[in-house]
Amino acid sequence: MEAHMPAVAEMLKASEAAVVSRVSLRDINRVIDEHILPEAFVSLDNGRHILAGACSLISFYFESARRLTSEERLFAIRTAEDRLARARTLPWPALLREDWTVHHEFLTIDLMPFMRGASERLDDLAAAREIVTSSPDILGGTPLVRGSRVPVYDVAASQAAGHTTERILETWPSLDAEKIRLASIYAEANPLRGRPRAFGDLPEGSVIITDRRVPRRRKTG
Repeated sequence: MEAHMPAVAEMLKASEAAVVSRVSLRDINRVIDEHILPEAFVSLDNGRHILAGACSLISFYFESARRLTSEERLFAIRTAEDRLARARTLPWPALLREDWTVHHEFLTIDLMPFMRGASERLDDLAAAREIVTSSPDILGGTPLVRGSRVPVYDVAASQAAGHTTERILETWPSLDAEKIRLASIYAEANPLRGRPRAFGDLPEGSVIITDRRVPRRRKTG
């Protein structure tokens, strides 16, 4: 199934915006709380949401911090605000044909690399959404990699624990390297709430790759 990239005007959850912007969730909350991003690109209705197209500006703000002052970065964002507001109905390919250079006194800032980066990560987010499915009749509605009974969050946890792709594929041979990558993106964009699942709660068909336990250090004194 072909994945459809989120539209420029789609509002992303804060965790999704963090993935697309390539920053932490804390940075996304800072962007909102400190009004770094124009209010027109933020929604606080039913949770915090960010305009998909504006993720490029978030990437720019944090990635250029070592080279540009806060004033210069904010100027660039405010200058790009009107352009992005006018272009929010355009599809991404058309958006990438726009001029995204900003001139500030003797400084010229090119926002196009950040636009392209956000576009590529939105592609990944769309593909990650497509490979995940869930049904209340299968493993209690646990999100699974489409076409399998492999829990998405177990795959992501294995990769986060440092297990190689080869080792993960030994456990779940129905996957491939791309599905493993997309499963991790989906899990990062949709973090689980509550306490981590205990080993005894592993779903049917899962395999414990390793069970290394570290004894608790006793307090001295």
